[in-house]
Amino acid sequence: MILINQPEKGIWPQLISRPSEDNSVIGLRVSEILADVKERGDAALKELTFKYDNVSVETLCAGKEELKAFALNISDQLKAAIEIAAKNIEMFHKAQRCIEVDVTTTPGVRCILRKVPVERVGLYIPGGSAPLFSTVLMLALPAKIAGCKEIVLCTPPDKNGNINPAIAFAALRAGVTEVIKAGGAQAIGAMAYGTESVKRVDKIFGPGNQYVSIAKQMVSSKVSIDMVAGPSELMVIADKSSIPQFVAADLLSQAEHGADSQVILLCDTEELARDCFNEIQIQKESFSRKIEIDGALSASKVIVFRERIDMAEFANYYAPEHLILAVNNPWEMADSITAAGSVFIGNYSPESAGDYCSGTNHTLPTNGWARSSGSLSLDSFMKTITFQEITEKGIEALAPVIISMASAEGLQAHRYAAEIRVNNKQ
Repeated sequence: MILINQPEKGIWPQLISRPSEDNSVIGLRVSEILADVKERGDAALKELTFKYDNVSVETLCAGKEELKAFALNISDQLKAAIEIAAKNIEMFHKAQRCIEVDVTTTPGVRCILRKVPVERVGLYIPGGSAPLFSTVLMLALPAKIAGCKEIVLCTPPDKNGNINPAIAFAALRAGVTEVIKAGGAQAIGAMAYGTESVKRVDKIFGPGNQYVSIAKQMVSSKVSIDMVAGPSELMVIADKSSIPQFVAADLLSQAEHGADSQVILLCDTEELARDCFNEIQIQKESFSRKIEIDGALSASKVIVFRERIDMAEFANYYAPEHLILAVNNPWEMADSITAAGSVFIGNYSPESAGDYCSGTNHTLPTNGWARSSGSLSLDSFMKTITFQEITEKGIEALAPVIISMASAEGLQAHRYAAEIRVNNKQ
């Protein structure tokens, strides 16, 4: 991590840059994969699963009894932890339900906004060295609460063609209706276009590697996606009230996601910056994902700002996926935060709590998208429909407005649709 002291605003654009890679080669390969799945369906899906995951899958769909068998292989302790996390996530997302809007805008003119669930959603869940069974809860539980009728989950099988036991257990707990043994860009293609075994979905959710992320972007003209998600990122704002050991632990917890992740520490003194950096060096030696951590730290920064107002302004400019406010009077600073995916208040709020079990959703905007978009929520699994009912009295009131505006835009048929109603009342 490099240390930067009191940077002038002129160099802030450089400081908020994220690690970037040339994805042109990957993009070409992803395009080929998607075209293959679209053309050959299940055959392509099975061949690509063998090619990239080195496993031969006879049946793509995992049945409920098969999932139950896989789920037997996790400990009672983990089952209990998943249950607590699930209950907290359910509680927070159920609280997001809202009543429909029903307003009379003008006498005789009634306007309604009603939220209805997306019918069929597709969830992508990474497997491999870090199987994200927590993401199953974060995606499937809100989908179920929203009322989505069909919840499809795609995840790569292991070398024996099995689903990760924790993913299987979480899928059963969260109410997933179908589980498909397929990962990578080919799974995104299957959900976007449909195959013999996988019916096309209406919206795709979930994180993944570069292949998955690029595939989601490529199919987004055909099917909705949750968001364009990049590598994980965390910003910590610390002052003399923070605990360096905690700060270091939080930065490392995010750095271990991958070498392309980024962590940023904002401090009010160089002394605190050095204390946190020294703690990072000590703690990281006990973790197994050292390659990922070192890669992330190489593209990360420690920035010293003397004034809190500069810290908050820079945080909004960077727009982090995760933001920890380990400062005195953190809520005072929180009130000035306008661009962040999820904010963690005080010394005892680790980012990993949001990842797993506090109740908020861990599917968040990255790469500065928090300036204009927010966390996945219950609304992500719903769509809005508006209704309007206009009586004779109502059209009499609105017709002059319609006629005037339609005439100004040169749309005669629009004008006539109003005129004919007021001139030919029954």
